[in-house]
Amino acid sequence: MRILLVTDSFPPNCGGSGWSTYELARGLRERGHEISIVRPRPGHPAHGTGSYDGFDVDEIGAAAPPVPFIRNYFKNERLWRQLQQALIDRIRADRIDIVHGQHVLSSLPAIAAGRATRIPSVATVRDYWPLCYWSDLILDPDATELCPSCTAGHMTRCVRPHAGVLWPLTLPAIPYMRSNLDAKRRGLAHASAVIAVSSTIAEDLAARAPELAGTRVERIPNPVDIASIRAMGDASPRPLAEPYVLFSGKLEINKGADLLVPAAVAARITCPLVVVGDGRLRDRMAAQARDAGLDVRMPGWLPRDQALGWVRHASALVFPSRGPESLSRVLLEAGAMGVAMAVMDTGGTRDIIQHERTGLLSRSAEALGADLARLVADPSLSARLGEAARLHVERTFDARAVLARIEALYVELAGSRHKDQPRA
Repeated sequence: MRILLVTDSFPPNCGGSGWSTYELARGLRERGHEISIVRPRPGHPAHGTGSYDGFDVDEIGAAAPPVPFIRNYFKNERLWRQLQQALIDRIRADRIDIVHGQHVLSSLPAIAAGRATRIPSVATVRDYWPLCYWSDLILDPDATELCPSCTAGHMTRCVRPHAGVLWPLTLPAIPYMRSNLDAKRRGLAHASAVIAVSSTIAEDLAARAPELAGTRVERIPNPVDIASIRAMGDASPRPLAEPYVLFSGKLEINKGADLLVPAAVAARITCPLVVVGDGRLRDRMAAQARDAGLDVRMPGWLPRDQALGWVRHASALVFPSRGPESLSRVLLEAGAMGVAMAVMDTGGTRDIIQHERTGLLSRSAEALGADLARLVADPSLSARLGEAARLHVERTFDARAVLARIEALYVELAGSRHKDQPRA
């Protein structure tokens, strides 16, 4: 088959979307399919080309002025039309059989191009972009619960932390925010199939997006190249001679970075806490650690092999995410290498972590700290949970099994096209 992948992120970088798309592309290529890749690049007006591991990447540049809300309009409504036409041209020129949008910027144009050229379209939903303007369901950084629904009233509250003291000036943008979300859900509903990467994503789409009531939604996780992850981790020398606890990810509110130091204090850990990643909360976390007298090491973002080395040799991984996590790649990688995990119970995390079986789940920073203390104090518990996580991730998320399911979906969709329906 000739498959066109449209992705927000390629080549892969620190984010999970890029790596999942790469592993999908590589796996499909190994199965004999012809893979084309197109990437929108808002903020880079000129078109271009790139390559990675033998894949040629067409980059569709688009203007995106750095002004809140105006930038979002250019990255969405304006980009959709421009990218759609570029995809239509590519589908016709290369006689593509199926088009697959990988994330928020790429899915709607891919679906529209598929409809225009009468080929099947698939969209992968990796987070909450069809349900939340900010894609994270966080109503307020200080709230303990996630946003229950995207109403005008809730939007009035959620814009405040994004706009700061100027938030009253953003209130006229709320009608646009609501229209933007409506357009995303209506566009997504036209996909031949939607892939939800976790059970929680699938359930929330069913509950919060009535526009998708007639759309086929399949729960298929992100593919994970477990053999490659283990090889990279095992090949990395131990970065610290002493035991350490690890956090890996963005230092942002939705990743629970503000809860990390309180959880470590509650755990009373005496070993180093290593923070691999960066973000807006870095300075705040460093100050919290100094005030608490914690030994916190912050190497920042690292190349993937180095980051996996830190994961591989950690005594435990702590995951304080406020969520809602769709399907955390950090947890999948740690599980693949048999690392014990203390994790906040949010979103699709339960697809990976079963409490007391493949890890420890908690609902607060205090409980997370207590779980972390258990792992550090009890090596036998850590070993048991780590081994169970290793087996679960291998059986459920290995790329070979996941790719077989995606390929079968492609074949079914392509085969269901009316034989007498000509290409546009």
